[in-house]
Amino acid sequence: MLATQNSLVGESQAFQEIFQTVDKIAQTDSTVLITGESGTGKELIARAVHEKSSRANQPMITVNCGAIPSELLEAELFGHVKGAFTGATNNRIGRFEAANGGTLFLDEVGELPLALQVKLLRVLQTKQFEAVGSSNTTSVDVRIIAATNRDLEAAVQKKEFRDDLYYRLNVIPVRIPSLRERKSDIPLLANHFINQFNAATGHTVTAPTGEIMDSLMAYDWPGNVRELENLMERIVILKGQGTVDIGDLPHRIFQTYTEGRTSGTGATTSEWDFPRMVLPNNGVDLKTIVAAFENHLIDQALARTGNNKNRASELLQMNRTTLVEKLRKRGMITPAAKRGMGDLSGDAGLEQMY
Repeated sequence: MLATQNSLVGESQAFQEIFQTVDKIAQTDSTVLITGESGTGKELIARAVHEKSSRANQPMITVNCGAIPSELLEAELFGHVKGAFTGATNNRIGRFEAANGGTLFLDEVGELPLALQVKLLRVLQTKQFEAVGSSNTTSVDVRIIAATNRDLEAAVQKKEFRDDLYYRLNVIPVRIPSLRERKSDIPLLANHFINQFNAATGHTVTAPTGEIMDSLMAYDWPGNVRELENLMERIVILKGQGTVDIGDLPHRIFQTYTEGRTSGTGATTSEWDFPRMVLPNNGVDLKTIVAAFENHLIDQALARTGNNKNRASELLQMNRTTLVEKLRKRGMITPAAKRGMGDLSGDAGLEQMY
């Protein structure tokens, strides 16, 4: 069964457990520490917790602790008074005060400098702080949700992160699995993003199936869900309509799939996994079927080599001239361009002609 919360999509056991955890912790005010690799959706989890909580009608303020220069971060969090430093021409409230009554999401909290970690610890303990340049204490009612892609336990051991702050933040730990740990969610996510970007652009791209989906499933997605989302957006925008095919995938993704299916040591014909096709009662046009399969392999070779004809012909164990002739018959190289290749050499020259 497909389960969703906000923009979260997943049916894997790992993600079902995340949904259950969100439901359990949403109605508390306990501090939450969300960990996971970049691109796994930590902010989406934080937003799901906020929107299911009693603070949902109050603001959720986000601070990326790794994106703000350390010398400005204190004023960003706690605010400042006029004249506190050069450029402070007016009083300004900080993110803590802006989030009063709601939730403050501290993204990449592992990047906080040590000096500022002490001040954050005090706010967590007392719910009070002073703006930069002020002696007046401000009290706030804020729930803290923090997130990091760092191993904070290791950072504590290296004295790069305060242990007392770590324990204050890690009241309720939530670990978000990487996409490679929940590959069964990839078809759902790919379809979700295709539909989302179709709706946004008015395009009509059909979600990938079969071998193309197998390729997506075989890839490890170091950028996680964000990487998959960006790929689906690119495909929808550039393709516009039709079904996602091999040529729409980056070389690194399809290569992972093809290398996973073959050892690369020159398997014999009997070792190949040919498509399982049942001969229909009324027969088939064998010539057409064989030609389609040949084109399919040529397309794979071109995709795998980044359209390099020399390398593609080597993968297919055929002469380069034979490959070029087959491409010409498919309309990928015009006869005029082929005749004009006499003074050109290699793929660099060939690419100039079509």
